[in-house]
Amino acid sequence: MPSTSTGIHVVHGGTAPEAPHPGRPAARTGDDPLDGVASWGPTVTPVGVFRLVPVRVEQDLPLLSRWMNDAAVARWWALTGPRSVTEEHVRAQLDGDGSSVPCLGVLDGVPMSYWEVYRADLDPLALHCPVLPHDTGLHLLIGAAGDRGRGLGGTLLRAVADLVLDRRPGCARVLAEPDLRNTPSVAAFLDAGFRYSVEIALPDKPAALMIRDRSLRALL
Repeated sequence: MPSTSTGIHVVHGGTAPEAPHPGRPAARTGDDPLDGVASWGPTVTPVGVFRLVPVRVEQDLPLLSRWMNDAAVARWWALTGPRSVTEEHVRAQLDGDGSSVPCLGVLDGVPMSYWEVYRADLDPLALHCPVLPHDTGLHLLIGAAGDRGRGLGGTLLRAVADLVLDRRPGCARVLAEPDLRNTPSVAAFLDAGFRYSVEIALPDKPAALMIRDRSLRALL
């Protein structure tokens, strides 16, 4: 996963379910591992109306590739180059089992960010840290330079974490695993109500495991 990633996990309160054995998929509920991201609908935030819209490669690839070739994004996502590089990354998710959904973040009708919503318990992340059934991960990048550095990341992360908690009642935690060296990203997660749990060594980065607990939702 890219180094700017944001992992969000949600799990129900009460007794935590047994963590799946590393590398073995957890049991799924229904046919959609993520409970219909496309149908989650809009949410009102302090900065406008926000919606996650699953990527349509033919329409969205030029924009996504341009963002990936921005130096500030490329440092963490490592998807620079021709459009085919970004296309391969996105299609691998779209052609998969539905456990990771690439989305545009649309604010007041304008695409301005890229998100990956994924089942952390069905992801290689589960090989590197304890995860629970239905933990949900997020990766995020803000596309336009003018939208960075003014608090949008934290505001939108909180909004999307709330969407996950609202739309995925089987989840009780939201996790993120940003690169530990990406201090603005870590700060955005803290602003969004995540708590720092532990440093984990992922194959491509030292990561800060950030957790937003359903049980602490009203407090952080």
